[in-house]
Amino acid sequence: MSFMSPGSVVWFEIGTADPQAVQDFYGPLLGWTFETDPASSAHGRAYIRIMAPGAPWPMGAIQQDVCGGEVVNLSVMSADVRDDVERLERLGAKVVVPATTVGEVTVFARLLDPRDNTFAVFSRTTSKDLAERAVATEEHIAQTVQGPAPGGFAWFEIGTNDPQATKEFYGRAFGWRFEKDDSAGGKPYFNVFTGNDWPSGGMYDHSGPGVGGDYAMPSFVVADIPATVARAAMAGAAIEHGPDANPDGLVFARLVDPRGNRFGLFSMPAEPPAAV
Repeated sequence: MSFMSPGSVVWFEIGTADPQAVQDFYGPLLGWTFETDPASSAHGRAYIRIMAPGAPWPMGAIQQDVCGGEVVNLSVMSADVRDDVERLERLGAKVVVPATTVGEVTVFARLLDPRDNTFAVFSRTTSKDLAERAVATEEHIAQTVQGPAPGGFAWFEIGTNDPQATKEFYGRAFGWRFEKDDSAGGKPYFNVFTGNDWPSGGMYDHSGPGVGGDYAMPSFVVADIPATVARAAMAGAAIEHGPDANPDGLVFARLVDPRGNRFGLFSMPAEPPAAV
């Protein structure tokens, strides 16, 4: 199964009225660099690719919204965006942006799932140059699975008050499979398999009183969670959860950036000492 197969989460977008403010926050915090994509920028709205440190190709983008909306969305690969939009509507999704062609770059649509989380579907380009870029991106994702680099988009998370509804929608929509994560130390956490033999995201069941609403967010790997969380707070982020740790040593936190967009941070468990 390819990393870029339909149903896979392979991209994220930050929609904002102030792209410079987003760059000023995430650039110093996670080492991201940025470049405007002229092929995807239209009608005075900039589309800015996000580059993780050392990555050959972008992992996401900042999309300027002149109306002032602030939103972060996960983007799911689609074989046919228009057909998927019709099918997703029948499953209970709401269309925010209908299927839209952007030059020779892509076709995309933005929707709300039945729990009001924003997500997008998009198609692989037929442009030779951009198809080659997609292959290179796929190779980079494969390397990320083996050992994610600091600052990179390496996980996604859906938090929900109704885990059954979430499982049913995404299972029927994209064929996702959910398995209880036994390494989470008893937390109601489920690994999400989007078509491969390893999980690429998680679902946190936070059903219960006083735990907040549903969310869907990208998560980025960093070397030092407490230090990165402290820097994010100094730069204006709100700490929503953590730092926290699983018994296996994975450390994580959930934050809201100064523009109101939620994101996650995590660090991988330390390698066990080599046998002598």
